[in-house]
Amino acid sequence: MNSFLKDKRFVISTIVLFVLCALAIGAPLFTHYDYDAVSAGPNLIPPNRDFWMGTDVLGRDLYSRILYGARLSLAVGFCTAIFSLLLGTFTGAIAGYFGGKWDKILMSLVDMFYIFPMLLLAILLTLMFGRGFFGIFLAIGMTTWVSQARLVRALVLQARELPFVEAGRAIGLTHGEIIFRHIIPNLWGPMIVSLTFQIPNNILTESFLSFIGLGLQPPYSSWGTLANEGFRGIQSYPHLMIFPGLALFITMLAFHFLGDALRDILDPKSSLGSSIGQ
Repeated sequence: MNSFLKDKRFVISTIVLFVLCALAIGAPLFTHYDYDAVSAGPNLIPPNRDFWMGTDVLGRDLYSRILYGARLSLAVGFCTAIFSLLLGTFTGAIAGYFGGKWDKILMSLVDMFYIFPMLLLAILLTLMFGRGFFGIFLAIGMTTWVSQARLVRALVLQARELPFVEAGRAIGLTHGEIIFRHIIPNLWGPMIVSLTFQIPNNILTESFLSFIGLGLQPPYSSWGTLANEGFRGIQSYPHLMIFPGLALFITMLAFHFLGDALRDILDPKSSLGSSIGQ
């Protein structure tokens, strides 16, 4: 624990992300207006003491919309990252542990997803499954799990040669028990680091899809949707673009600092062998 608290990047990024999540979850407590309340104030006014981030073209409070938009952006980032972690871990563990035909079949499936550019595939899947939360979830989740699968496969290939795996086989443990009760729990370090970097990438992908009009539809809005709305009037009303962009920038920066700190603290490359063997 001391090593975590001594790293300023970890402490600062954790505090920033905690505040962002608290503001998103408790949005009704920290706002005076509904996110879709039309004519809450004059249209397109700059930030002032009543409307801290100004209003949009319909007179809606931009501060409220950014906090409620944080709910959707963060939810998409976390949910799709967890989905990628679960699917990628299962696929990579099976391929790495059994090898042979299982490895060839599953890694061929992974390579099929790598053929297409991620954003192009996400756009196609969004058009197929719809532009609601479920469609965005599937589009991003199905394009990001392959990197997690490759990471876990590489780690399991190393772990299956260690003595404790042979000991497990000798005492009659099943393959499932060896993989999911003994190998996978010892790989948590690299997997957490990978998850920490995956979340902001997924948030950015959702923001891009929303920015080009393929994201969540009104009245719901994410940071990408707000940036899309603000981009149209950026020259005359820059606050419409600056504040959603600033929220996205701070979140990306905090997650990347957190990922860098965890990677240095956990040091997965040097500690993998010793941690697995314990």
